[in-house]
Amino acid sequence: MKKFQIHPDFKLNGQTFDELQLQHLAFMLIKDGNPFEEDLGNLILQWFDDNDFVLLTTSGTTGAPKEIELNKEHMIASAKATAAFFGVFEKTKALLCLPTRYIAGKMMFVRAMILGWELDFVEPTSSPLDGITKDYDFCAMVPLQVENSLDNLHRIEKIIVGGARISTQLHNKLEGIDTSIYETYGMTETITHIAIKKLGEVAFTVLPHVVISTDSRGCLLITAPEITDEPVQTNDIVDIIDDKHFVWKGRIDNVVNSGGVKLFPEQIEERLAHYIPYRFFIIGKEDEVLGEKVVLVIESEPYVLKDEVFESLSKYEKPKEIQFVPEFEETPTGKILRRKILV
Repeated sequence: MKKFQIHPDFKLNGQTFDELQLQHLAFMLIKDGNPFEEDLGNLILQWFDDNDFVLLTTSGTTGAPKEIELNKEHMIASAKATAAFFGVFEKTKALLCLPTRYIAGKMMFVRAMILGWELDFVEPTSSPLDGITKDYDFCAMVPLQVENSLDNLHRIEKIIVGGARISTQLHNKLEGIDTSIYETYGMTETITHIAIKKLGEVAFTVLPHVVISTDSRGCLLITAPEITDEPVQTNDIVDIIDDKHFVWKGRIDNVVNSGGVKLFPEQIEERLAHYIPYRFFIIGKEDEVLGEKVVLVIESEPYVLKDEVFESLSKYEKPKEIQFVPEFEETPTGKILRRKILV
């Protein structure tokens, strides 16, 4: 097994480490640390073991979580692609505020080791910038963390946001903020992001050495030999603009077939977002007449919605049922578990 070198400029919470010192830190984190620190300790030990892969668990958005193996060479290639895209090379000051149990947090640490970042590691709370007084060049967050950090985002030059979509409501709150914010597209199998979209842009731009195409359903097929041995078939319906850009339309497993008309919940949600001040989603529910009917599920106490809320929708898109739920169930990365919530 090839041994991977730690970049000489790498720092963790202000300290430099060689391999032995980092492994000693890992043992200490596992023995005496909090659960989030124990996860980092386990990652460090995996990185320097004799295997050519890191074992991790998927988030379980579309099914049961599963364990998969990610090749360490592929993880390094992914880290270098991120560096090239964002210009985040050695001495980049970065903040790790995601759990290292999952791929996004793992890759922030791997990028730091390989690229020579000065990385600060904090507890992955929903408000990670509370109490932070330093400025950073780069950070990765989930939308909830961004939402809860609006007053402190100016401390970070570039933020990548993944794990779930940036809602229209959050997008509106971020307008006028000086920080460069990027929505990412990717999954565990592609070692985090393979495409990036700056806030306000419509299309995603793919990273270097990523080839995109679609299958017969119109779903994205990702070919990226530097980060995955086999092409990755997704269930995301996209419009490919050219070999470097695509527009995400929605997940095929979310599509509602109502009266023979295929409807994209994500597109309906975008038009409703200006009128509904709570979190919500659109989903299909079995119906004897239509096959499936459109259901609007809102995270709030019940209230009466005005007719104008639905004026921008066609007759097929208008919800035939509205449900209110006190709190949405989510994956650890913040994705709403739509099917589990529907009554």
